[in-house]
Parts: sequence; C-alpha cells; structure tokens
Amino acid sequence: MGISSPALWTEFFERYYREEINKLAYRIKSGGDGRSIYVNFVRDLSIFHEGKLGEELIEKPDEVLIHAQRGLASATNIYGVSLEGCKPRFYSLPTTRKVLIRNLRSEHIGKFMAIEGIVRKVTEVRPRIVEAAFACLNCGSIMMVPQEENQLKQPFECSKCSSKKMIFLPENSISVDSQRVKIQEYPENLRGGEQPQTIDVILESELAGYVNPGDRVIVNGIIRAKPRGLGQRKMTHMDLYIEGNSVEILQQEYEEFEITEKDKELIIQLAASDNIYEKIVKSIAPSIYGHEDVKLAIALQLFGGVPKKLPDGTEIRGDIHILLVGDPGVAKSQLLRYVHRIAPRSVYTTGKGTTTAGLTATAVRDEVDGRWTLEAGALVLADKGIALVDEIDKMRKEDTSALHEALEQQTISVAKAGINAILRARCALLGAANPKYGRFERFTPIPEQIEMSPTLLSRFDLIFVMKDEPDEEKDKRLVDHILYTHQLGEIAERAKNTASEYDEEYIKQRSGKIVPEIDPDLLRKYIAYARKTVYPVLTDGAKEKIKEFYLSLRARAKENSPVPITARQLESIIRLAEASARVRLSDRVEREDVERVIEIMMKSLREIAVDPETGEMDIDLAYSGTSKTQRDRIIVMKKIIDDLEKDYEKGVPEEVILEEAEKEGIDRTKAKEILSKLKLHGEVYTPKHGHYKLVSKL
Repeated sequence: MGISSPALWTEFFERYYREEINKLAYRIKSGGDGRSIYVNFVRDLSIFHEGKLGEELIEKPDEVLIHAQRGLASATNIYGVSLEGCKPRFYSLPTTRKVLIRNLRSEHIGKFMAIEGIVRKVTEVRPRIVEAAFACLNCGSIMMVPQEENQLKQPFECSKCSSKKMIFLPENSISVDSQRVKIQEYPENLRGGEQPQTIDVILESELAGYVNPGDRVIVNGIIRAKPRGLGQRKMTHMDLYIEGNSVEILQQEYEEFEITEKDKELIIQLAASDNIYEKIVKSIAPSIYGHEDVKLAIALQLFGGVPKKLPDGTEIRGDIHILLVGDPGVAKSQLLRYVHRIAPRSVYTTGKGTTTAGLTATAVRDEVDGRWTLEAGALVLADKGIALVDEIDKMRKEDTSALHEALEQQTISVAKAGINAILRARCALLGAANPKYGRFERFTPIPEQIEMSPTLLSRFDLIFVMKDEPDEEKDKRLVDHILYTHQLGEIAERAKNTASEYDEEYIKQRSGKIVPEIDPDLLRKYIAYARKTVYPVLTDGAKEKIKEFYLSLRARAKENSPVPITARQLESIIRLAEASARVRLSDRVEREDVERVIEIMMKSLREIAVDPETGEMDIDLAYSGTSKTQRDRIIVMKKIIDDLEKDYEKGVPEEVILEEAEKEGIDRTKAKEILSKLKLHGEVYTPKHGHYKLVSKL
C-alpha cells in the first residue's frame, strides 16, 4: 500500500495552501461560486514527501483523489466553515505525464495524465444525475440510487414493501452540471496525410461551460475506457475518454515558439541587413519562379498589422487579407502550401470540399446523446494565425455569407438550435481563386470573371491577378528555372536511392538557387518574434505620405467621374505599412514603409480597377464589376425604355431601343449587353419576345 491517506493530504493542504483554503471558505460562507482548490503539481506536490504522493496520484488516481478530497474537508480555516464536497484540482503536470492524443495506449487507462490540444466541439451544459431519487407508488418511501452509466438505473423493488411500481423524482435527485468536449491535436503538428486524432473529455461542475471551440487547452484528468456499442450489444473494442479534473486555457499567442538567445541574435542581425525585404521574398516559395510583388505582399501578411482596440470599444483588425486570382498553372496552390509550411500557425482548406461548418463554425447534433454541439471550423482553428483557402470561388453561396463577418469583424456568430454564440476568428486569410471561364479574358472586368460577390471582394486588402501571358524573355527564364529544379530533384533522388556519381557537395552547390535565403525554421521564429514584440507607430512623415497619396487619388474623382479609392483601401495601406515596419523590427512606421506598400497597392489596383474603356482607375469596377461608364449607360438605357413605353403597349421593340441608344452614343453590342444584364437582374422583362418593359417599383 502507498503512503496516501486523508491525514497526509490535510498536512499537505495546510502547509502549502493555507491562504487558498481561507479564500475558499470565504466563498462558501458568502454563497459565491467555485468549490475547488487548484494545486500546482510541479511546484508543490512534486516536492512534498519527495514527490511520492504525487507519483501515487498519477498511478492510482481513483483512490488518491478520494483521500485528497477527504483531506481537504478536514483542513482548518479561519471561518470555521465545512469544506465537505470541495474538490482539489491538479494542474501543471510534469512533461513526462503529457501525452499526445495519438500516443494514448491501454497502459494509460486509469492513470492521471495531461492532454494538450484544440477544442473542436462543445456540447451544451446540462445536469447529470449523480444520485437518482425514486418514490414507491405503494408505500411512498423514497430511495436514492447512485448512477454510473449513461442510462438511468432504477431500483428493482421497494426496500420497504417490495412493490415494483416506482416513479422517478428529478427535483429530489442530486445532479451536477456536465458537458462533453472534443479535443483535437494541433493542426500544425501533423505530418502530411495524417488524420488529426480526437478524444472526448467529460467536464463537470464549474469546469462545464468554461471552454469554447477554438481554445487551445491542456486537460488534466483520468483516462477512462468504455466498450463501443449500444445497450446490450457491447463490443470488445473500447473508446478512450478523459474524466477532466482541471483545464488550463493556453494564451493563444505565438508563445509556443521557443526563441533562444542565439535565435534572437540572428533575428536582430537579419532585420538590420539592407536587403531584408529581398531576403524574405526569396525565402517564400523559392522553387516558384517570379511573382515577387505577390511574395512581398504575402510576407507582409505573415508579419501583420497592429490590431487596435479604441477607448470606445471599437476594434480595428490588424490582419491582412489577400486574394490571388489566376490562370491555371501559375502556382497559386503551391504558394498557399508553402505559406502553410512557414506560417507560425496556419490551417489549410479548400472552398470546394468545405462546408460552412468546416470553414467557420456551426451547431451540429451530437451522435452520442443527440445534444446540440458547437463545432469550430478552419477560421476559428486558425485564430491568431493564417487561414489558407484554396478554390475560394467554389464555395457554396451560404458559406460566403459566413465569410463576410469573419473577414471584417473577425468573429463568427452561430444562432441555431438554441445555441447563440460568438466565436473569435482573428486570422488573416490568403485565398486563391480561378477565373470563371478557365482563363482570363482581356477586356472583361475582373469581378465579372470571378464567381464571388462584390461585397466579399471588397473585404480583401489586396487582390492580385496572376495572368499567364506569353512573353519570350520571361518564358525562357521560366523554362530554365523549371528544368533546373526538376533536374536537381532527380539528382537528389538518385543520390538518395542508388549508388550515384553525384556527391553531396555537388548537390549542395547546385541547390543554391532553390534554397531559401532564410532557413524556414528561423523565418518562422522571426515572424513570431516580430508579432510578439514589435508594435510600430506611424511617424509624421508616414502620415503625410498616406494623406498625400489618398487625397491625390480622390482628387481625380471630379464631378461625375469614377471614384478611384475609398476609406477601405486607406485602412489597408496603414495595415500594410505597419507590417512593413515589423519586418525591420522597427517601432516606427517610416515614409519608406508607406512608399513600399503604395507600390504594391497600385499594382493590385491597376490590375483590377482600371476601366478597359477609359483607362481610368475606378474602385467600383474592382468591387462591383460595373464601371462608372457602364453605370451611366445603364441609366441612359433605362430612361430610353421609360420614355418609349407609352407608345408601345406590348413593350418597346429591341430594334427601337438600339437605335435610340446609338443616338446617345452607345454602340449596338454594348446596348444589347446592357439589356441582357437588366433582364438578368430583374429590372426589365419581356412581355413578348424581343420587346422590353421596365419592372415598375411599387
């Protein structure tokens, strides 16, 4: 037999936790919540009696926890209050007792362990009966029956009169708040192709309702096993679950990164180099040729702007959202995959195979007991990191509406089946989309070629169009690059798998072009360090430059001409400039940062917001697909139909409309296009073929 006994536990609590016991007693006396005392295992229990008591708790938690509870109940307090029923909860277990979900084995059953992971699903909090009260319908005596299983156990017969007629009394029964939580392994720790594993955790009394989907937690508790199957049909295979004793919510920052003094020196040294931006650009997907502006934008996205909370409670996001739209074969997905590898925290998904639940969050019915549960999706799991969504244009319509809120407010609201919850989704989004018709058409506005709503497009800070246009010089360099990388790959494989004429030195020399300038591990630490320690502030020079740029572009929008830029792009410039300062680990956003990001912003706007007909920049064209010139024409066309309607009872003939349009300077093909658009949007209808009438607004 071990050394554990209630008396020894009383000694432990009185020696190390006198103050906490008095606080607990005061809470009980004043009717407050929380009937638990939290014990730091490593700090206190591992030194008490040379750690033997702690060792016993881990090996035989069932009996030792009963001793600990009794020992706590016997501890004296200054208020003289009974501590009966108060629970000791243990946290901060030694690292040897922390185990990955995938490494749980039969030897761990019945042991006290710590499991770390991310909360995937939580059920609603509901009472669970611990002791059920039954009344005999014959003699009225009441019996209490302890409950262990999921199904309610009732007495076989009345202990007094042996009658078998019983009725359950919920209000006389003893119950405890209970909740089931699903914990999943961290997505960033998985190797390719691995299925993330999950485990259920039962949380009771004040632990219930404490965690939310997306939280990163350490659960300390007893590993239990139960046979699979329902009712009588039990199987020999068992499911593991954890009976939670305590939960530690980890700060969802970049603190998981171990940055040594040596790393810190290297990071500061790198940040001081003159060509740091070039180095970082060359470290992002070096095997992908070109696209330097896109790579620089992605680098800024990884560093991120500064999230702000204003005195009136308004929150302004610091995360930068980028959309890559491109012809097939321009390596969009490759870029996303690479970012997934170097981002300190990231979740990768595709729009096509993802439901709303998979992308954001939803309430789903639980398969075990039919309760409604909250389940977190990719954007919630990527909280404080980056979400990579490939084929974002292939998402279902209802999913895009969930994205709106996630991108701007950085929250996800769920209101379904009586669950109303708001989850945090403070992540940057890097999306990739393909043009609607397979490839880009040169003279059609970009938004018309992307299957995404204008309002969603306007949420992105930068949209890059990656076209695959023939260019002899560029193509030649691209071919050389691809051939070089493939040949290098072949040589490396040959050297690895067969006796080869190529030695390591030869391969090392040749791989210079493809090896990133900054080692991916160091870059990851660099990003984490910058995000954690650098909070830059705008200098007067930077403010002046932003103001100058914004006002000069707005000034172009004279009377009745297109609007080239809005306040939304202004905020994007500030965010990007903050990220640019973070790259240098600078506490000040300088004029040079603003100049750098204006260049990127203008490249993005020139691609998506220049009216092919007038050559003018028009922000509405970028985010709604309808340019100023087109809007003016639509107004003219509607006026023509309106004016002529009184002369044609069965609708104005198409030919007449086209003739009138020509007089107004709109050529026939453009006018036909506008007519079909108006019909598509339900603004005109055709009472008979080839005749048009306006839909009257009541």
